[in-house]
Amino acid sequence: MPTVVVLDYGSGNLRSAVRALERAGAAVTLTSDKQAALDADGLVVPGVGAYAACMAGLRGVKGPEIIGRRLAGGRPVLGICVGMQVLFATGVEHGITTEGCDEWPGTVERLRAPVVPHMGWNTVAVPEGSRLFDGITDERFYFVHSYGVREWELVTNDRTKAPLVTWAETGPDQERGDRFVAAVENGPLCATQFHPEKSGDAGARLLANWVGGLPTPPS
Repeated sequence: MPTVVVLDYGSGNLRSAVRALERAGAAVTLTSDKQAALDADGLVVPGVGAYAACMAGLRGVKGPEIIGRRLAGGRPVLGICVGMQVLFATGVEHGITTEGCDEWPGTVERLRAPVVPHMGWNTVAVPEGSRLFDGITDERFYFVHSYGVREWELVTNDRTKAPLVTWAETGPDQERGDRFVAAVENGPLCATQFHPEKSGDAGARLLANWVGGLPTPPS
């Protein structure tokens, strides 16, 4: 059974994520311990609330260092909601710019839509070849956010290693809103803007896909 650490840095109620990952087949620990986070087969970085506050909490437990060291060794990391947003270079809220983990170029900014926050169930546009969304077709996922990444800026000439970016739009189906990044698959680094742990069977399948893809040491 793969081991997963949900990084506890003071960002909201994390028990639902822990339970969902356990149901997905992982042995899960909720902790801020650096060594445990480095040693686990998979690391989940959750996040709710303000970008700046999440980054402050993350720095308090050496989160950017943990994420960077894991990725340098090809060790899987999954960001959820603001835990995805902090993986980008910067976040701008109320005119204040905060530096993120800078694993991907790009800016988290307020969505431009008739109704914000974007809250509730929504469909996503998944690229061909996605492993996270394997076996998931025409499903809805649960979002709750006012900010997002509206442009994907990372460019690569190697199509075999190019990140897979999933998109979504705010607003009801009949009213075009604002397009934003809903998920990213980039080697060992994956992330979702939506909450898979709150997204019913589709979210459970996505987490099972991620857990099932974790490399585990031979017994």
